[in-house]
Amino acid sequence: MPGSPAWTVVLAPLASAVSVLLAGSAMGAVVQGLAWVGHAAVATVLVVVVGALLLPVRAWLVAPAQLSALVLLVTAWFTGSGVLGFLPGPAALGELSALLGGAGQQIDTGLPPVAATPEILLLVTLGFGTIAIAVFGLAVTVAAPAAAGVPLLVVFAVPTALQPDLLPWWALVAAALGYGVVLLLRPDRLRQAPAGAAVVAVAVLGALLAGLLAGQVGTSGRFDAAGGTGDADGSIGLNPFTSLRGQLTRSEPRPLFRVQGLGQPTYLRALTLQGYVPQEGWKAGRPLPGVPLTGPLPPSTSGPAATQDVQVENLGFRDYWLPVFGDPTRIGVTSPSWAYDADGGIAYSERPQSEDGWTQSMRLPEPTAEQLRAASGPATVDRAYLDTTGVDPRVTAIAEQVTAGAANPFDRAMALENHFTGPGSPFTYSLATAPGGDGDALVDFLTRGRTGYCEQYASAMGVMLRAVGIPARVAVGFTAGDPDGSGARTVTTEDAHAWVEAWFPGYGWMTFDPTPLADGRTIDPTYVQQAREEAGGTPAREQAPQPEPTAAPPTPQAGGATPEPPPAEDPAQAPAPLAGLGSFWPVLVAVLIALAVAAVVLTPGLWRRRQYAQRSGLARAGGDGAATAAWDEVLAASRDHGVPVPPGDTVRAAADRIIDRHALAGRPAEALQELARRVEASWYGGLLPEPGVLDGLVDEVRTAIAAGGSSLRARVLPPSVVPEAVRRMRRPDEETAADPGPARDGDPADRV
Repeated sequence: MPGSPAWTVVLAPLASAVSVLLAGSAMGAVVQGLAWVGHAAVATVLVVVVGALLLPVRAWLVAPAQLSALVLLVTAWFTGSGVLGFLPGPAALGELSALLGGAGQQIDTGLPPVAATPEILLLVTLGFGTIAIAVFGLAVTVAAPAAAGVPLLVVFAVPTALQPDLLPWWALVAAALGYGVVLLLRPDRLRQAPAGAAVVAVAVLGALLAGLLAGQVGTSGRFDAAGGTGDADGSIGLNPFTSLRGQLTRSEPRPLFRVQGLGQPTYLRALTLQGYVPQEGWKAGRPLPGVPLTGPLPPSTSGPAATQDVQVENLGFRDYWLPVFGDPTRIGVTSPSWAYDADGGIAYSERPQSEDGWTQSMRLPEPTAEQLRAASGPATVDRAYLDTTGVDPRVTAIAEQVTAGAANPFDRAMALENHFTGPGSPFTYSLATAPGGDGDALVDFLTRGRTGYCEQYASAMGVMLRAVGIPARVAVGFTAGDPDGSGARTVTTEDAHAWVEAWFPGYGWMTFDPTPLADGRTIDPTYVQQAREEAGGTPAREQAPQPEPTAAPPTPQAGGATPEPPPAEDPAQAPAPLAGLGSFWPVLVAVLIALAVAAVVLTPGLWRRRQYAQRSGLARAGGDGAATAAWDEVLAASRDHGVPVPPGDTVRAAADRIIDRHALAGRPAEALQELARRVEASWYGGLLPEPGVLDGLVDEVRTAIAAGGSSLRARVLPPSVVPEAVRRMRRPDEETAADPGPARDGDPADRV
């Protein structure tokens, strides 16, 4: 800005860096430790420094150079195979791809706050660097700081999406201050900075107070926002299998509950899944309207049962669900917001919360195997528990083949469980799910991979039960934990588990567990043990946890025949996959889309700056063409700010129009009138301006016009660079010429 001290040129770049880091402070809610802060700061500062150095040289070079610098930074920081240590060759790109793929897996399976691994730190570095490029382009290059709020919102929204818990107040304040900084810390706004800071402070305070009064401060959605994730250590949440895997892959298990009075170990159920969507799996939906936990609860089972009373101490669980044992008949809680859905067998709340502890009375069903075999009658549960819409016919065929010799629903359920856990079963337990290739994940698991953890086994058996006419659902929660030596049991994240519940007429929901565990955590109900004994002894669950998927033998077919194994692929012909490429492509596509959008948004503003630089240079040089360049720039500035000059106006009429419509007064009005006189003298009198005269007048007029109000469109999409937006006006003595021909440099033809 003319007349401003030289040091003020650093204000806008500095503000863009500060705003990105302040808005990104919420990342502390989802990444452990402070290592991410250093990576974010280095990436942001690098981008801003490169931009500040190149902006005076060539504005269009800024964004490509910033992106190149960011790539060089991550190559040197996160790979060991860069050319000369920092140039991204094929090997270095392969390393970065693998790291990004690993970051995607950690996000999919981890629970916030995730560990600051190299994969996560690479993602943080690239994320902050990319956002810094966007903020710098809008706030500094195009000089549209208000538009920079969009990428700043992205910085703030990423941790919100990963951690939908109530964010601390300081994260909200930091984000708002970051936006205030980028708006206020500019050379042309220094005099307004005190008042602007007061406005920002009042706005932040008002927003926080309004949120508190509404009871909605934070980013946590209500229960009907199905599809979210859990929000605390040990949480099951609305994306149960993602959180479940995250618990099982923790480097150190975390205690969740301490249970007293549990004489008979049983599963601790957090939620049940009713809906199965092919290729997507079992989904958590909104429970039915429940009854308050203030009195006796309606039972969901009948028949013989043992009763127990337990006390649960919460050591670190916060969620929409209140985990319960068996068939609860009474639950004592302190919060009045909990409700119980007897049909789903779940206690829930509209918002995630942490109950310090609770008591529970329950029924533990104890029907015999013979009683379940004899169970008969119509299915009185929701028909949705039998829904197999869209299930691949091959799954149904496998289920019918496995249960071909079973005469009743109970024996069919046992046949399916033994298919996964019985002697000679080809299925193995591992957190590393074997890759498929058939196109249907469930078919792949049943016919090719045969390796997975409780999610795959419970999901498969639940669908197969429905396929043979047995109502089924998947339950997600925890095993009974381990005794702690004092008569109590401790349940940790390592006990996270999924199993199957099948419905029998007259008895209700009965538990089956098809996961082939060999570590003693499986709980077989009495009826399952009896059925195993009747079949010739209690077969051991032979498969121990495996660190990696192993090749599985083919599944025996009916009649004892063994199918032909699929032909092995020739390693010499199979292409070598690039590690992590599958997870890298979505990130790459997202970055390319963001850059494309940024290019579309920034190009008009950059072209307008280039126009100004060229015209200002011509005006400053004086001589032939100086007056034309100076006058074109004033007309363009006026048009950008909403006042186009009609083609029929003379130079003086145009100057009067600009002064009137932009409310110019004092020195800016005098500068425009002086400029108009010098343009007329040059065009009509041949008096060429001297060097260093017109450019100062142009800058005074441009600054005054912009001070009267600068719209976002004037910054991002200036009308003067839109095709046919600048219409040149003719001299009065040539207005009647049929074809004046092209204007020569310095010739006023076709101009005011």
